[in-house]
Amino acid sequence: MPPAAPPRRVSPRCLAPRRVSQRHRIGRGGLCLVAAVLLCGGQAAAQGAPSGALSCSGCHGPAGGGGPVPSLAGQPAQEIVAALMQFRAGERAATVMDRIAKGFTDDEIRAIAEWFAGGGGQAARNSQP
Repeated sequence: MPPAAPPRRVSPRCLAPRRVSQRHRIGRGGLCLVAAVLLCGGQAAAQGAPSGALSCSGCHGPAGGGGPVPSLAGQPAQEIVAALMQFRAGERAATVMDRIAKGFTDDEIRAIAEWFAGGGGQAARNSQP
């Protein structure tokens, strides 16, 4: 009979309650998205934003904002459509845009792109104090 193996030491960390798994966390991007929709949702909806366009303003700020994520306002619609299709197909590197783009239909992508190409409600935002 082989000798018995010594007992394994159990780390106290193994006994601690586990945190929520990564896939259930909303993350910073998700929080920004939720905050933007809650803060700006009524304004953009009143300006005729198509379904789904409100989620873009959380990261893609106004034209000339100079943030790390480029503004979509005034960009050519065909470029926005092409980028979203590439994100959705996994052909373009992304942090969250691949997951966001998968939630839009082709018609929604075109409507969002056309809305942003037309300024995306930019004139109304610039006129506010």
